Amino acid sequence: MQHAFDKHNCPQDARMLAELARDPQAWAAAAQAQSRRHFLGQAGYGLGMAALADLLARDGHAKPTKADDDAGSAPAVNPLAPKPPHFAGKAKKCIFIFLEGAPSQIDLYDPKPKLVELHGKPLPESMTKNVRFAFIKKETAVLLGSKRKFTKHGESGMEFSDFMPHIATCADDILKVRSMHTDQFNHHPAQLTLLAGRPFFGIPTMGAWLTYGLGSESQDLPGYVVLSAGRGTSGGASLWASGFLPSMYAGVMFRNQGDPVLNLSNPAGLPPELQRLGLDVARDLNGERFEQMHDPEIASRIASYELAFRMQSAAPELIDLSDETQETIDAYGINRKEPDIKASRGGGPGQYKQFATNCLLARRLVERGVRFVSLFHASWDHHSNLDNELAHNCGMADQPVAALLKDLKQRGLLDETLVVFAGEFGRTPLGENRGGNPNATGRDHHPFAFSLWMAGGGLKGGLTYGATDEIGWSITEKPVHVNDFHATLLKLFGIDHLKLTHRHQGLDARLTGVAGKVIDEWIA
Repeated sequence: MQHAFDKHNCPQDARMLAELARDPQAWAAAAQAQSRRHFLGQAGYGLGMAALADLLARDGHAKPTKADDDAGSAPAVNPLAPKPPHFAGKAKKCIFIFLEGAPSQIDLYDPKPKLVELHGKPLPESMTKNVRFAFIKKETAVLLGSKRKFTKHGESGMEFSDFMPHIATCADDILKVRSMHTDQFNHHPAQLTLLAGRPFFGIPTMGAWLTYGLGSESQDLPGYVVLSAGRGTSGGASLWASGFLPSMYAGVMFRNQGDPVLNLSNPAGLPPELQRLGLDVARDLNGERFEQMHDPEIASRIASYELAFRMQSAAPELIDLSDETQETIDAYGINRKEPDIKASRGGGPGQYKQFATNCLLARRLVERGVRFVSLFHASWDHHSNLDNELAHNCGMADQPVAALLKDLKQRGLLDETLVVFAGEFGRTPLGENRGGNPNATGRDHHPFAFSLWMAGGGLKGGLTYGATDEIGWSITEKPVHVNDFHATLLKLFGIDHLKLTHRHQGLDARLTGVAGKVIDEWIA
C-alpha cells in the first residue's frame, strides 16, 4: 500500500512526512498530536472521515481523545454500513454471472422447430432490409436450425437444451425470460447497457448502484467483489466501475489463487506495527487535505486504505477452501476432468476449475455479507464452431452453477440471494457467412430478442416469461427492455428505481436513466 498524499500539491505535508519517516516514534507522536476533532468536525459531508473513525475505534486502533469526549463528538457513520431500503425487499445480495460474448438462446433456452424445418433457407428481404449485423452478409445469409434436443423439466415444464442438464434440474427455482431486448448490437456497448443501464463510459454499474444505495453487511471485505475466468471481457474494468459515484462503490477484482488482491500482502520485512503507523499518518494527512478540498474521493481513499488493512486477514481466509467438505468440492466440480478443445475462445485450459472455484467463492462471499458478486467468463461469442465451443462452455458452467443454486437453497440463502445468468444480447437465427464460407457454423449478434434466467431473491420460480416468433427473430409476447430488467431487480431489493439517484452534472442520474418499468409478474 502506498501513502495517499500528493507531494506536488502538498509540499508542506511531504516535508513533514520525510522528516517523521526517519523516526517512527516521532511519527506516531506527531500523528497523535493532530486533533482528530479538528478535521472531523470541519468535514461537512465527510462520511468517509466519520466512517474511518468508527472503523478504527471498533478495532482499537484509535480512540477518542478527552477533548473529543468533552466536546461531545457527533456519532460516526460508516458509508459502507447497511442502509435501509425504500421499502421491504426480499433480496439482500446478488450473484451476477455474466457470460461475455452472449450465448445462443436458440441453442439453450428457446427451441424453434420451425427454424429447424427452414434450415438453409433465406429470410425475406423485408425482414432484413433495415437491420444492421455485426458480420453477416445479408445477400447470402440463410437460416441455421439448432441441433440441440430440448426437454421439459420440473413441475413447471420449463424447457432446456441437452447442453444444460444440471441447471435444468433447478427449473422450478428459475425464472426464465425469453423476451429480452437491447438497443446495442456490438459487445462493449451492449455489455455496458446490461450492466450499467446505458452504453457510455464513466457511469456506475448495477453493483456500484446497489452498494451505494444499500451499503454492505461485510466489515472486512468490499461490498462489491468481481471474480473472472476465461480470456477477459472486451469491456474490461468499465463493467464493474463506480463511474461518477465515489470510488469506494466500485467492484474489487479478486483472484482465486495467490493473493486474492494484487499487492494486498505487506512487502517482506514490513512489520504490522510500522504499517499501522504509516496508515495513521496517511489518514491524518489525507484528513487535512480533505478539509481543504472537500473532495469525496479523498474520503474514499481513506476508507479504501483501512478496508485493505482489514482484508489482509479476511481475504486469504475467504479463498482457503480447506473448511469445505469433499462433497461440496465434488458437487461444484472443482477437480473434474476438463475435456480437450482446440479453440481458445473460452479462455484455454484450466477454465473448468477456475469457473467452478469462482462459483463456490461467490457463495462464500455472500455468506460473509458481500452485497454484490460479479462472475465474468469470456467468451461466448460463437460466430463459428458453435456446436463444439458452446458445448465446451456449457460443460464448464452447467454443473457448478446448478451446484451454487442448490447450495444456496440448502443453506437458506437462496430466498435472499438473487442469482442472474445472462449475456449482453442474443444470437441470430441466421448462420454466419462472412468470408464466403459456405458452411454456416455459428451465429451473429442479435439484440432484438434474447433470453436470460434468474433465481432466488424473491422471484417466482418455474416461470417462463415472454415469447418470440417461430424462428426466434422477434418478440411476440411481453417484451422486456434492459432498463425494465434493472427496475425490477432494484424492486426486489426494496429500491424504487426512480428514487435511487446521484446528482451528476446538474442532473439526478439513476441506473435506469429516463426509462424502466417494474415487471410485477416476476415477483413472488
